[in-house]
Amino acid sequence: MKRILVTGALGQIGSELVPKLRSIYGNSNVIATDIKQEKQYWQSQSGPYESLDVSNAQSMYNLCKSFQVDTIIHLAALLSATAEKNPLLAWNLNMGGLVNALETAKELKCQFFTPSSIGAFGPLTPKEKTPQVTIQRPTTMYGVSKVSGELLCDYYYLKFGVDTRGVRFPGLISYVAPPGGGTTDYAVEIYYEALQRNNYSCYIAANTYMDMMYMPDALNAIIHLMEGDPAKLIHRNAYNVTAFSAQPEDFRREIQKYLPNFKMEYKVDPIRQAIAESWPNSIDPTAAEQEWGFSANYNLSKLTQDMLERLGQKFGRDVS
Repeated sequence: MKRILVTGALGQIGSELVPKLRSIYGNSNVIATDIKQEKQYWQSQSGPYESLDVSNAQSMYNLCKSFQVDTIIHLAALLSATAEKNPLLAWNLNMGGLVNALETAKELKCQFFTPSSIGAFGPLTPKEKTPQVTIQRPTTMYGVSKVSGELLCDYYYLKFGVDTRGVRFPGLISYVAPPGGGTTDYAVEIYYEALQRNNYSCYIAANTYMDMMYMPDALNAIIHLMEGDPAKLIHRNAYNVTAFSAQPEDFRREIQKYLPNFKMEYKVDPIRQAIAESWPNSIDPTAAEQEWGFSANYNLSKLTQDMLERLGQKFGRDVS
């Protein structure tokens, strides 16, 4: 990667990925884009920002050509719970934007990354240690678009030679960006609520296990995969990656090590609970480990310590 365009740069991943990329490849070599008009903010971050609606194919092509982009990291999408509220919008944005990005990559011969998700799995998928290659019959529009995206990226690689790459992210936890409508966002909200209110009402039921990952590990996974030897990549567009599998009570116990008076109750959201139950309890990242050296540095204990320290600084609360 030398000159990179990032779509959805103001989202959960993009807001941290762009500064990370700029620290490696140079401020002027990473072009942040989003549909929002946030030019002033991003200019203050010492790098270019352009407003871009990914549903406008010509605008995307023109922007990439103008900046002489050689890599596209396509993050723009609606997340799981939000997508279920407006499935047609989710399909049009998630798939239409992806097609436009892939077409641009094909025409300009760009390397290409887009994330898939554990949402690409469904209730018929093996629940424990879900294999890299297995049945995928998701029951959400988000999941349907992610499976379709995996297949489409495979197609553009096989048919047109586009260097497409991707991972299936688990729930991502971050102290920078607020929750954005994902089913696993309880694992972000719980830290905010613990520090601000000392209690949390969890919308996911107890004993519901899902895979999770801290954002620093997710960013490293993207960069490591994109810099990986293409000759060693077998699966390319849908690598299972994870750091740990956890249920809500696991988060409560870890937080109480630092905030002993923290309390949690349950007020289950039927929509998000149904989504969570259709996903695996744990997934197997062996293919990513073997083909491009994936590894995660943060387990739940280390993540909790870092989240509480950093959010504690933000909210003026000492949890050391």
